[in-house]
Amino acid sequence: MSSDLIKTMRMNYLFDFYQSLLTDKQRNYLERYYLLDESLSEIAETFQVSRQAVYDNIRRTDELLEEYESKLGLFKKFESRQQLLDELSDALHKDVNNMEQIEHLIEQLKKIE
Repeated sequence: MSSDLIKTMRMNYLFDFYQSLLTDKQRNYLERYYLLDESLSEIAETFQVSRQAVYDNIRRTDELLEEYESKLGLFKKFESRQQLLDELSDALHKDVNNMEQIEHLIEQLKKIE
């Protein structure tokens, strides 16, 4: 997977978790850039601003989302839960009688805030 694709996926997740903390303009720019895959020029034309203004806003908003994540950790907790759920599913499919491992995974899930 390319680093651009990984960054886009991460920003989409961060946007999902923290979009309510953004201004309307920040939400609009990020939604168009990451979710709708519009270019900086297309966004600039839509909002009648310079391409540089759009770029600067998206860059600052990306940094803001990363700051929210470093403080709140919603995406990290989501990833942890997903990993444990995958392990739980694997344990159930491998051996239905393996209750000790399943109970352990369930307890780990409960510990994630």
